[in-house]
Amino acid sequence: MKIILDDLKVKYEGPIKLLCDNNSAISIAHNPVQHNSTKHIEIDRHFIKEKLDSGLIVIIHVPIGLQVADVSTKGFPTTRFQELNGNLPARGKTYTAAKLTRYLRWLGHNTKHFNVGKYRRLKHGSSQSADFFRADNPEGVEARNEVAKLAFEDMISWMQEGGQVGIFDATNSSKQRRNMLMKLAEGRCKIIFLETICNDVDIIERNIRFKIQQSPDYAEVPDFEVGLRDFKERVANYEKASLSYVYETVEEGSYIKMIDMASGHGGQIQVNNISGYLPGRIVFFLVNTHLTPRPILLTRHGESQDNVRGRIGGDSALSEAGELYKKKLAKFVEKRLKSERAACIWTSTLQRTILTAGPIVGFPKIQWRTLDEINAGVCDGMTYEEIKKNMPEEYEYVTNLSRFKDKLRYRYPRGESYLDVIQRLEPVIIELERQRAPVVVISHQAVLRALYAYFTDRPLKEIADIEVPLHTIIEINLGVTGVEEKRYKLMD
Repeated sequence: MKIILDDLKVKYEGPIKLLCDNNSAISIAHNPVQHNSTKHIEIDRHFIKEKLDSGLIVIIHVPIGLQVADVSTKGFPTTRFQELNGNLPARGKTYTAAKLTRYLRWLGHNTKHFNVGKYRRLKHGSSQSADFFRADNPEGVEARNEVAKLAFEDMISWMQEGGQVGIFDATNSSKQRRNMLMKLAEGRCKIIFLETICNDVDIIERNIRFKIQQSPDYAEVPDFEVGLRDFKERVANYEKASLSYVYETVEEGSYIKMIDMASGHGGQIQVNNISGYLPGRIVFFLVNTHLTPRPILLTRHGESQDNVRGRIGGDSALSEAGELYKKKLAKFVEKRLKSERAACIWTSTLQRTILTAGPIVGFPKIQWRTLDEINAGVCDGMTYEEIKKNMPEEYEYVTNLSRFKDKLRYRYPRGESYLDVIQRLEPVIIELERQRAPVVVISHQAVLRALYAYFTDRPLKEIADIEVPLHTIIEINLGVTGVEEKRYKLMD
């Protein structure tokens, strides 16, 4: 029997369906994600438990596709995951794989993206025509399977040396290819397949054109139309060999299938035999992500009175320079986003960010407690001289550079560390991924360092040293070709 949960409270624009088997539903029920400012998905645990105890299957609809795997390891929890993207070209699989890699790394999981296309280009060059990808070309099939095996073996070796999550990115559209990968993984790891399916011809056409412009396969093809025809022939060849992920032994198969999720306007996601914390985080991320290009603007509040006084934290008003910056920021935002009326402004709950956003008109404003500055604990509102006087041991600890040797884990007494900030920012990350319109985030240095590190895929160890100056706007453009950054310094 199947039960459709129509009363799910999902902060998402457009229809969503998420199909889960029993184990997957139990995993979601035991790992709800909630936040005091924003609730992304709320599931009635008692309702789910009652239905599952009756042997029923819970169904929630949403779109996407993926593959993950378990490997026994030493020195780490016994489960590690291997993710295999599988679907036709120009459906957004590589972009989805890159986003998922970035998200898992930001959460602290040792993750690596293995793109089979890179292996193919290294071994066979980047000038292969569409005939190379024909299913009835035995030499081409053998060559492509060879590089797929090489990439897969590299991934297994990397995981056995300490990697936690491996993402295997290839078309994998034929049943023969998937069977080959399953045999390679047998006895070494368990696989969760991720499939991205897109039936929107406009999105496919857009992705194909981006592919021709960005892919190394067409770097030496000067005529865009020639490259376009060749790639469409390649897609047609894959389509002939492709079979949908309909498993004959569904009760044993682990997969996530994303269908028409690229636009962010709804779609469907099918989840089977997915359980555990990390797979649950992956599903939750995929439910909220899409491929719609849009900018995210990051900026610190205008200079505050406590900045001038050298005080840590606090909740003071703006200085004279800060008052000037908020006016310049308003003019910039209104000009930059004049055609983006669906854009919104996010601030923390501290008055210096709220005051900075004050002059901006025409856009909704949302206050997030999660965006508040790192909690300085008992040091909040103090200068370093006051810390030296009142807390000499703590001052000695900081000035001896103990903090700066490990800024990431240093925690103010009764306060927070950067790792604490990263953990509390996950709901903001998910909500930013979900947005289809531009967002202006007005927050604080530590918070913006963490957000910037996420979008630019910077290592965790570098977060505390990222430069986020006052009176500067950092524009992050998210699109199917990756992430691009621009900086605008409005004041010296």
